[in-house]
Amino acid sequence: MLQALGLGPDEEAIYTALLSGPAASPEALARRTGLAEAESLSILHDLTERGLVAVATGTENAAPDPAGREDGLRLTRYRLTPPSVALAPLLVERRNALHQAETAFSLLTEQYRSSTAATAGGVVEVVVGVEQVAHRFHQLQTGAQRELLVFLVGTPTAVPRENADASERSALDRGIDFRVVAAKSYLDSHDVVRDVREAVLAGLELRMADSLPLKMVVSDRERAMVPLNTEDSGGEPSAVVVHRSGLLTALVHLFEREWSHARPMYTTTTGMREEPAVDQEPTEEEIEVLALMLTGTSDRRAASQLGLSLRTVERRIRRLMDLAGAESRLQLGWHAARAGWL
Repeated sequence: MLQALGLGPDEEAIYTALLSGPAASPEALARRTGLAEAESLSILHDLTERGLVAVATGTENAAPDPAGREDGLRLTRYRLTPPSVALAPLLVERRNALHQAETAFSLLTEQYRSSTAATAGGVVEVVVGVEQVAHRFHQLQTGAQRELLVFLVGTPTAVPRENADASERSALDRGIDFRVVAAKSYLDSHDVVRDVREAVLAGLELRMADSLPLKMVVSDRERAMVPLNTEDSGGEPSAVVVHRSGLLTALVHLFEREWSHARPMYTTTTGMREEPAVDQEPTEEEIEVLALMLTGTSDRRAASQLGLSLRTVERRIRRLMDLAGAESRLQLGWHAARAGWL
């Protein structure tokens, strides 16, 4: 926990050991932590210089010495400085460092895009080779902060399914809005169905299409990756990474169009099944979300009022829009009124 604030493992052990008593000697702390007494003393000196620990005056709050040294009077004892005072500067320092890192990231990203502006206007970059393609694929998935849109087609080449699973789990654990359209042929393998089913149970939204025009992953609608024909790169796997541009916008529109026509999937005890087509009416839970949306309540506040996660509220609104064939929430409200959903 404290390592996030710059303390090493041994420093954290000494610090947390001091939490269990009002004051303690280096010898007592060495016994509690399993460290050598000299090492314990050295760490205490360092923590004292950093203001995290202070020398206890006299027998101030001194706990009895288990070694029986006359209540430990001949030993220097240490106590914690109030964490609310001592740790606050470390937290500020870490926040500032993170802000500087974010600024550097933005500057480097812009410099890189500027340096490649002479090639296709900086819109696309070509990545060649199994390792490079796999590396950029994982960068797109692990770097996503809001949303991932994916087309799954054919047999994986540069990124094996088991490696892609790790990136998927990372994104789902972070609460990324993860939508996937899979070609029917992609789900032919039992192993693939098992892996995809686990991802769906973890929060991934899956729909199936009879066919798809290409493989694709779109990250935060800021960049996308599309494989190239291996014949164009001497037989090696290759791909293009597309940055913000009209081309990227077109790829996002392509995904949304395929998503709207694809068939929702649901999990069973044995695998995946298509969602029954007869379910064309909103559920009571979806109506609750719709009613709050139409009163102008934000998704986040609706989630709080209904005791749901933000992703669940957004998912229910998206399904309502799919049922209504609406492209905006305004159109959804108009359709709901005409259909008598409320």
